[in-house]
Amino acid sequence: MGAETTKPAPEALVDRFGRRINYLRISVTDRCDFRCVYCMEPNQRFFPGDQILSLAEVAQVAQTFVDLGVRKIRLTGGEPLVRRNILPLMRSIASLPGLGELVITTNGSQLEEMAQQIRAAGVKRINISLDSLQPERFRHITRKGNLGRVLRGIDAAVAARFERIKLNAVILKHRNHDEILDLVQLAVDKGINISFIEEMPVGQIAEHDRAESFYSSDCIRTDIQSRFELVPTTETTGGPARYFRIPGTETRVGFISPHSHTFCADCNRVRVTAEGRLLLCLGQEHSLDLRRILREHPGDQVKLDQAIRDAMQIKPEGHEFDLRADSVLVRHMNVTGG
Repeated sequence: MGAETTKPAPEALVDRFGRRINYLRISVTDRCDFRCVYCMEPNQRFFPGDQILSLAEVAQVAQTFVDLGVRKIRLTGGEPLVRRNILPLMRSIASLPGLGELVITTNGSQLEEMAQQIRAAGVKRINISLDSLQPERFRHITRKGNLGRVLRGIDAAVAARFERIKLNAVILKHRNHDEILDLVQLAVDKGINISFIEEMPVGQIAEHDRAESFYSSDCIRTDIQSRFELVPTTETTGGPARYFRIPGTETRVGFISPHSHTFCADCNRVRVTAEGRLLLCLGQEHSLDLRRILREHPGDQVKLDQAIRDAMQIKPEGHEFDLRADSVLVRHMNVTGG
């Protein structure tokens, strides 16, 4: 019997600051059935279909990054679950040899019907955006959302037995900061996790002044500690959140603090936007046009591989988030991909 051959381990994607890139976030669409006030304008225009990556192109990009050492892929949007034929894409990516886990971020609107199918497709973990537990306020923040439907979606996700479920809440002063304790209590009651996110200045919005609505992670943590004990933990999910446990519960509370406690020094991730830009930093515009490479050189895996490797040399050291209106990045979060 001949000697067995094994595929050599991929050469790590390492940027010029020595950070290993093993986490990819892919926005599969810029479209969403919500219009959250911190994400986009109410009459947001979306890309024509031919300007966003096809599902086959998304699958090729995912395969390439896994071949280059990425071990975690998150599908985002817009709202990823409104993309047609998203389940076959999930199955395809989840089955890639070498991928550690496929996870998604969703607004929860489609989970009531889709949670079981998503779990069966190979998605291990799921993040669900939830910024309010008051129906009218929820509708105001999302502009279109139905809170009851999202809460039923969360229950469906719990029933589907994902390995981990996490709520994501963007906290705005005088909008929903008075609901922090209620949101934590919901997570505790359901035995799931929750992360609180400082609003990021991505995309011009007219609905509110970001500097005036800023509510820091330190303020959120102080509010939580008025009712719950928070015990620091070194646990991580590979992303930017810093986690605390609530003793006697299954719940971890995370804080994503791009303004008050930057996390750039150990950044391990890059993003592919809905229109196929390889975005090297959420808070900068350094990028590579993967769509052009995919369409001008179809099937040329060597060129795609090398372009991605070369792009690591333009990944910036860190973001430069500034809440002043004239410093905000032009692209909106629905295009960027969460």
